[in-house]
Amino acid sequence: MDQMATITRTKIRIEGVSKTFDNGLTALARVNLELAENSFTCLLGPSGCGKSTLLGMIAGFVQPTTGRVLVDGTEVTSAGADRGVVFQEYALFPWRTALENVEFGPLVRRLPRAERRRVAMEHLEMVGLKGHETKFPTELSGGMKQRVAIARALANNPSVLLMDEPFGALDAQTREILQEEMLRIWQQDRKTVVFVTHSISESLFLADRVVVMATKPGCIKAIIDVDLPHPRDRTDPEFIRLERQVKQMVREEVDKLGVI
Repeated sequence: MDQMATITRTKIRIEGVSKTFDNGLTALARVNLELAENSFTCLLGPSGCGKSTLLGMIAGFVQPTTGRVLVDGTEVTSAGADRGVVFQEYALFPWRTALENVEFGPLVRRLPRAERRRVAMEHLEMVGLKGHETKFPTELSGGMKQRVAIARALANNPSVLLMDEPFGALDAQTREILQEEMLRIWQQDRKTVVFVTHSISESLFLADRVVVMATKPGCIKAIIDVDLPHPRDRTDPEFIRLERQVKQMVREEVDKLGVI
């Protein structure tokens, strides 16, 4: 019983969250959501549905106009080391090697040099970059840069990993490889992952839960529990059925925006 309670414990709670910006735009309205510890959740929807704003609130970068976000029962009021963030743009320091980029968080935390080097090496190996430690970002491919960004976020040992379209700028083949790598890392490290994406296929391949967001203003349209076992086959009839179902939901929201 205790083990089951631990598995299903709420990690992130979003209570009545709305966000209206200074220009009068309401990005989110009355969002309520609970995410379980160690879960992998994708926030899915067209541009303008508020999914990145919601992720920013969990990160502590954006403050809600009304409502609140809690992590482990504590209200989020600012960024914190318990929440690692990976962006689409990599955001690596160009003057630091891959190893030095990953070491940056442990350096800020004042870990001894030997310890932060050990942590950085361990996480570069975890993301498949052993042997590339001394390369600078300009010497790395897009996929390798994103692996460094993931390693850097994980090196702080956050309990929550927030990812804002991290594979959106990559070619299709690299994107699929990194999706598989992301699942391997999650299964190995068991963080609570919140992953923003525009891709229906990506969300169903990765997540155990897909939150489909509506627009005008942003809110939750539907929550899809994906019970398919890993590794998932995109040609499986059940995967295709779910893909069609979610595609219809997203298409309804795109039609509202009048965007082709």
